[in-house]
Amino acid sequence: MTPEGQTLLLDGAAALGLALTPEQVERFAHLLLLLTEASAQMNLTALREERDIVLKHFVDSLTCLRGGWLDGAGPEAAGPVLDLGTGAGFPALPLAIMRPDLPTVPLDATRKKVEFVERTAQALGLARVHPLVGRAETLGRDPEQRGRYGRVVTRAVAALPILAELALPFLREGGLLVAQKGPITPEELEAGTRAAAEVGGEVRAVDPFTLPLTGDARTLVVIEKTGPTPERYPRREGVPNRKPLFWQAT
Repeated sequence: MTPEGQTLLLDGAAALGLALTPEQVERFAHLLLLLTEASAQMNLTALREERDIVLKHFVDSLTCLRGGWLDGAGPEAAGPVLDLGTGAGFPALPLAIMRPDLPTVPLDATRKKVEFVERTAQALGLARVHPLVGRAETLGRDPEQRGRYGRVVTRAVAALPILAELALPFLREGGLLVAQKGPITPEELEAGTRAAAEVGGEVRAVDPFTLPLTGDARTLVVIEKTGPTPERYPRREGVPNRKPLFWQAT
């Protein structure tokens, strides 16, 4: 990581109220190197420039720490944090660098991406990161995964009604879905609120903000698991995306 990249990382984190230790900065620099090298061999991320990766992957991932919604996650009673649709490891890897106390499970359906996340976590010494390959629709019905997690984080994965259906089956009652999204329309929010209620949840917070140093619009949506998810959810593979609950994408 260049001095300019390090400055962007430190300034972006500081804008979120986060202070990085030298060891954390070193891990982010190592992550940048590993991601850049791997992306030259496989399609991990469309971002190639250091500035974009630092701000739009690293700092953006850290915005899930806004509001303290991940506080209370991690202990055995609360359950680990699931990163649903982790891709190349975002927000899971930056989150694990900042919060190595949190057991984190990055989940993705693409095996090569999960293998990259696993190798990278090992290289960075992130011992509490345990990646998982699979589809949310399938694993959300697995008795070993259903109701296991204290928090689910997602980053730019899908529309809110889809996220509610896919994520809430993984949560314990009282657990939280922390969804990182761009701008959200009233229509999507309304549909997401209705979908959350259908699958045993309730919207707790809608937090619009701008990404530090870029000014890009972001929204953090927090949904609490307030009751059991009906057994019919999640629906079979592909259906939540094709037919989102209470919402039709235009």
